[in-house]
Amino acid sequence: MIEILFPLIFAEMALIVIFVFKTPLRKLVIMGLDRVKRGRGPIVVKTVAGTVFVVMASSVYSIMKIQKRWIDDGDLNPTDQILLSKHLLEASLMGFSLFLGLMIDRLHHYIRELRIRRKSIEAVKKQNQVFEDGKTGGAKEIKALEEEKIALKAKVNQLESEFESKTKEANNAEANALALKKQSEGFLLEYDRLLEENQNLRNQLQSVDRKLSLSDSKKAV
Repeated sequence: MIEILFPLIFAEMALIVIFVFKTPLRKLVIMGLDRVKRGRGPIVVKTVAGTVFVVMASSVYSIMKIQKRWIDDGDLNPTDQILLSKHLLEASLMGFSLFLGLMIDRLHHYIRELRIRRKSIEAVKKQNQVFEDGKTGGAKEIKALEEEKIALKAKVNQLESEFESKTKEANNAEANALALKKQSEGFLLEYDRLLEENQNLRNQLQSVDRKLSLSDSKKAV
């Protein structure tokens, strides 16, 4: 039993040293322990720990029996002395190995929790960074929209002024068209009057010509 406990204790101490220093080997050990704690691993570990605890309790009981005989008899024979030393060493080694195993389990648990918290903090930082970038981008978009709004307002004002000027021009053109229409109507009326006067003058000329022709014919007779 002692031949098994010494290598076990040294292995546990080496694992604790690996946990203390941040090296690539620690990552491998943590991954190995993660796999051990999956499935039936925890049951096997608890069974082994329980067996070691029972054996340690048995050694302690044997130590108490030997000490009781020592008290009753007042002296120990060499066999009891060897057994007492053996049981004391085994109990001490088993207790120390259980303590180191508990330390390894707690260290592994705390390191995992620390990694999870660190990942959570990094995720929160990334979300905050994305939020800040979004705010910056939103501010830029708002500024661009405000500039576009100002440009559109200026364009609308320009179009309104152009519309007003075109409306004035259209009104002026309409007024000019009405004036020209009236003027053309006056010209037509004047033209009709001139035609009528011309026709009257022609009629008068024809009547004068007829009269002259009659007077000439009478003189000739």
